[in-house]
Order: sequence, then C-alpha cells, then structure tokens
Amino acid sequence: MIAYDLQCASGHAFEGWFEDDHTYKDQKKRGLVTCPICNDTCISRIPSTFAIKSSQNPANFSSKQTELEKISMKIVDFVKENFDDVGCDFAKEALKIHYGAVEPRNIRGVSTKEEEKTLKEEGIEFIKIPMPAPPDTDV
Repeated sequence: MIAYDLQCASGHAFEGWFEDDHTYKDQKKRGLVTCPICNDTCISRIPSTFAIKSSQNPANFSSKQTELEKISMKIVDFVKENFDDVGCDFAKEALKIHYGAVEPRNIRGVSTKEEEKTLKEEGIEFIKIPMPAPPDTDV
C-alpha cells in the first residue's frame, strides 16, 4: 500500500491509500479519486509532510529548515498575490492566453498529466510549484 497526500482544486487536503502508483493513476483517470469535502475530481498530489531524520546537528538542521520554510512561504505568498487562480481550468486558460483569445496574465491552477503534455506540445512553458493546503478555517 502507498499513501499519497492529495489536494483538490479548492485547496482541501486529504490522504489517499492505493495499492500502487498505477492504481492511483487509473482511479484518478476514471474520476474515482474525489475530495471527501466537496467531491471535486480535480485532484493533485502534494508533497508529504513527513520528516526524515538527519545526522546533522539538530540545532543547525532546525535553523536551515526554518530558513527554507520562510523562503517557501515567500514564494507561496508571491504566487497567491500575483497570479489568478483558475483551478482546474489551468490548461484551457493557458491555451487561450497563448493563442491571444484573452489578455495575457499570470495564472495558477491544476492540470492533468495529459493536459501538461498538450501544453508542452503547443510550446507553452509552465512550472509546477507545490502549494501548501490552506489552514483549517473551522469557526
């Protein structure tokens, strides 16, 4: 069994357990992987939050980790402030911008492997930045 940290286009984070990577991809392709909160099928894998023990000095490691977290959060904040969130329509919007159907702008969102392949074939450059799940907002 393999556990993946997953996130829907609305930002809900959850965990999914699968027999193997092939099973995950097959179920996702068939629309069987859904968000338990909103039933969205536009799901992406996100980096796991597990920690790996290091042989480094714990204080030094902690300091470096804190620095990396600060840099990561600056990147996340920049992207959130300067890019329109188009959710699952990322590939469609990127194609519209590429072909001049809409005004150029910075966009962010999610896409499938197939959509990413199409974007690359069309000569559209993009980068993938893992975005952390939003904090719980239970009131």
